[in-house]
Order: sequence, then C-alpha cells, then structure tokens
Amino acid sequence: MEIPLDLARTLAVVIDEGTFDAAARRLRITPSAVSQRVKALEQQLGRVLVVRSKPVRATEAGAPIVRLARQVALLEHDALAEFGLDEASARPISLALAVNADSLATWFLPALARVGERHPVVFDLHRDDQDFTAGLLESGTVLGAVTSQSAPVAGCLVRPLGVMRYEAVATPAFAERWGLVPGAADGSVLVALAAAPVVDFDRRDDLQREYLSGRGVDPHRPPRHYVPASNDFATAIKLGLGWGLLPAFQSSVELEHGGLVRLGGTPVDVPLYWQQWNLRSPLLDAIAEAVIAEARRELRT
Repeated sequence: MEIPLDLARTLAVVIDEGTFDAAARRLRITPSAVSQRVKALEQQLGRVLVVRSKPVRATEAGAPIVRLARQVALLEHDALAEFGLDEASARPISLALAVNADSLATWFLPALARVGERHPVVFDLHRDDQDFTAGLLESGTVLGAVTSQSAPVAGCLVRPLGVMRYEAVATPAFAERWGLVPGAADGSVLVALAAAPVVDFDRRDDLQREYLSGRGVDPHRPPRHYVPASNDFATAIKLGLGWGLLPAFQSSVELEHGGLVRLGGTPVDVPLYWQQWNLRSPLLDAIAEAVIAEARRELRT
C-alpha cells in the first residue's frame, strides 16, 4: 500500500490549522475539497485519521501520517536547498518545536535566532512542561523537543543538554511574615511551609511539590496561586504573592541585591535533553547544534 503524499500533506495542514476552513484558506482550495481529500485518504487507508472537533486533532492512526508529511516537507526543503534552487529560500519552511516554559523564557530563543540568521525557517513553538514535551514528538506534532525524558522516543535521537537547578526563594518580607526566615529552627520552618502560600505554574507543576516532599512536608497542604507563564510566575514570587522555585536565570540578581532570600533545603535539579526525529536533515542538525551549544553555555553540566 502506498500513502498519497499530497493527501498526507493536506491532513497535516488540517491538523496544523485546527479547522477545515483554515486549512482551505492556506491551501487555497474550498473547505469541501479539503474534506474530500481527508475522506479519500481515510478510505484508502481504512482508518479514521482525524477527530472532527475544534480544534481538529489527529487520531492514533492519523499521527504517523502527519509525521510522515512533515518529514517529507523537511527533506524536500533540504533537497531544494542543496540544489541551490530559489524555491528553498523564497518561502521559509515552518518547523514545529516543543520546549518547556522556563527554557523558552531564558536560554532557548537565542539559539533559534542564530539559526534564523543563516537559514530560511520560521518556528512554530509549542510550550509545555518538560515532562510532557516528548509526547508531542510521539504524536508527530513537533520534530524536536526540549524534554526531561532521557529515553529516546521511538524514531528519535536524544542528546543531553544540561541541568536547570531550581532553588526555593521568597521576598524577605514574605519569608518574615510566614516564619520562613533562613536560619530559623527547622521544625518551625516546616510548619510554616505547610501554611505559607506557594506559587505553582499550573496544576501539572511538580517542582514545588517535589521540594516540599523532600523537606518532609505534605505537598498538598499549602494554599496555592497558579500563574501559568514563566516570567509572570517569577514576578509573582518577586512581588511577594508566595514562595516558589526559580532557576538562577530568574533569581540571581534579586538574591545578590536582597530582593529575594533562599528558603534552604536541597535544590531541585531538572536534567534536560534534546530529542529530534532521526532524519538526515542539514536544517534539523543546524537547529540541534545551536540548541545544544546554547544549553551548554547556560545550563549546569
């Protein structure tokens, strides 16, 4: 059985755009024509490939077809570039990558900027927790990801990036108000940690819970703020809304000048890895090298 690549590309555009109407606008055909192409592909393969929801999403059977279409598009771009054809630079190729919020807010974008200076490419970034970005690789949504998963996703290569170290911090006023002052008796600090408001990124953020468990505190007891943006999360802590764990990128200046204090306890280290599709692609390799080089400059080894 052969997979018609034109139909596979249409399916990928539908998933990228989220609706049949938006895919039709991008492809410059009617929504009915888009629907007919997807139905034809489903009939040929004998599987339902999309969940017709808003946004449209690929089924388990559709994910490998979407991944195939994206891989072919990347390899086609590389081939045109090697031939020196104008088509390779006339319209930049769009590549989807996944990255955790703290990396995105601190060290990741400079690496992409260097790639963009040398290659005709635009990036479609998907932000998710580092424990979940590998799932976007598995589904074919992205071709590369910063992840905490060291085991390679099927069909992918993995390379270590370094470690993001997080320390528990708060403003001096917040620490004093809640009895979290460094140097206080450990027992009283643990009682205070169970009562003091904590800032979480979202309900999947395990860093603060891991820290509390490591100090022998029930991680579910403290009241919680949820601030689902990395820079705003750091700002919430710096404004004294609560305590939380920050990497040095976001806390070193304030720690040096007294705007924040460390709450003690063992730092939480998060190893990060770069995973990408196992393709011989000069562009994908250039992205990987830039990301790895930047990570090795900025992360702990």
